[in-house]
Amino acid sequence: MANGFFNVPTPINEPVKGYAPGSKERAELQQALKDLKQQQVDIPMYIGGQEVRSGKTKTISPPHDHKHVLGQFHEGDGTHVTQAIEAALAARRDWAELPWEHRAAIFLKAAELLAGPYRARLNAATMLGQSKNAFQAEIDAACELIDFFRFNVYFLQEIYKQQPESAPGMWNRLEHRPLEGFVFALTPFNFTSIAGNLPTSAALMGNVVVWKPANTQIYSAHVLMELFQEAGVPAGVINLVYVDGPTAGDVIFNHPEFAGIHFTGSTGVFQNIWKTIGQNIHKYKSYPRIVGETGGKDFILAHHSAHPRQVATAISRGAFEYQGQKCSAASRVYIPSNLYPEVKAYLQEDLKSMKMGDVEDFGNFINAVISEASFDKLAKYIDGAKEDSAVEIIAGGNYDKSKGYFVEPTVLVAKDPKYVTMCEELFGPVLTMHVYDADQFEETLDLVDSTSPYALTGAIFGQDRYAIDLASKRLVNAAGNFYINDKPTGAVVGQQPFGGARASGTNDKAGSMLNLLRWVSPRAIKETFVTPVDYRYPFLGVETGENLNITGQGGF
Repeated sequence: MANGFFNVPTPINEPVKGYAPGSKERAELQQALKDLKQQQVDIPMYIGGQEVRSGKTKTISPPHDHKHVLGQFHEGDGTHVTQAIEAALAARRDWAELPWEHRAAIFLKAAELLAGPYRARLNAATMLGQSKNAFQAEIDAACELIDFFRFNVYFLQEIYKQQPESAPGMWNRLEHRPLEGFVFALTPFNFTSIAGNLPTSAALMGNVVVWKPANTQIYSAHVLMELFQEAGVPAGVINLVYVDGPTAGDVIFNHPEFAGIHFTGSTGVFQNIWKTIGQNIHKYKSYPRIVGETGGKDFILAHHSAHPRQVATAISRGAFEYQGQKCSAASRVYIPSNLYPEVKAYLQEDLKSMKMGDVEDFGNFINAVISEASFDKLAKYIDGAKEDSAVEIIAGGNYDKSKGYFVEPTVLVAKDPKYVTMCEELFGPVLTMHVYDADQFEETLDLVDSTSPYALTGAIFGQDRYAIDLASKRLVNAAGNFYINDKPTGAVVGQQPFGGARASGTNDKAGSMLNLLRWVSPRAIKETFVTPVDYRYPFLGVETGENLNITGQGGF
């Protein structure tokens, strides 16, 4: 029986490896890429600790080489979702009652496994399955997920430390119980770290989970599940199923033990989920927790005092790293007229130097977009811009899917600040700029704030501190993560808690204590040491003269 107050290791952010030519990590990653490409893996679902194969398989291919086959996964149906829920509920009591330090130890071990023997393999799987270059895979699949594991354990400890005051003669305590039922984790393709964090953050707090990843991320999700198992996550605590969204939703959102959803994905899907939960609210044992990070139409706004080179670099990185497929990626930019010529020249210079192609060529900055559906959507927007006389394409504009789903980094300049690509989320390497009169900064602030329903990330560039202060105040609700003289991407766990409001989600801030608080249901306990034996309070006493007399029998 534990009889100590435990302090977990103080977390620090995992150092990012450089993968420079001749480095050990580069050689390990290249070997992992070679090994994975030489095999075709048969990927099962994981339910109650068992590998489940339905026999109905779908092929997995790299987005940058869609003729190559990495393997296949077994698609499930509603019966598999039901089995996953039953397995989770069967595991719930033992997992919830396991002392917290043992839950913490499992995920601290997962961090060490990922920092060591799993690093190259998970990075390689992310590169091949999601078409990320080596650096993008490293900061995502390795470093960010390691940080989630370590910092979440620390946040758990800090939550458990939060206890109420006790008056004389009593002891007040606060338990942070897991939710009653199971949590549904619905994860996206674009970040392996998010796919790993959404189920594990809830599980760390004592919850059991049914996890459905995006089909386009199953290749690395399979490696994550192997990592969880080796770290010691017990059978049934995290159950991984591959089903379509409506099938999962039909079972999960009608189940009385549904306790919450941890979601990252599109705004439309999240709003439909919320609506469904509301319609079914009478079916549930408790009010479900609804946590979601959704879309974004993230902005960069430059003041006339900004440095053009800094603005151009922020655009190059913020808009086109990982092909613009980050929730935080810059997709609309407001440039003052005095800076536009220089920013345009620097940006065009940057884009001309960017190589595009296969992830195995480490010289490629740009790789493929995730799927043919994404490719076709982006091509349609680019074609529309080519036909619009009010839009100028100053870089890119080409695309090709003969081998992989390649879309050139494309920069549009729109005269209309409400042009469709300034307003709608594209989720790809297509950026739209609007040039405003340098004397119209305050009016442009209103434009930035009102153009999009989203409020995820945004950045202000300038050297005029009054302008920065004004933008910070006027755009207070326009971005949950706001950057001053930096690109609007790259939030680090423990440093910049991540999440947005408005149509961008519930702003529950992954990478902070705030998110973990959503996965507990507190119970306040009061223990009284000398229990009263008479219901009468002093005010009931009988006054005798000026003295207050409380008799044993009262005045009845």
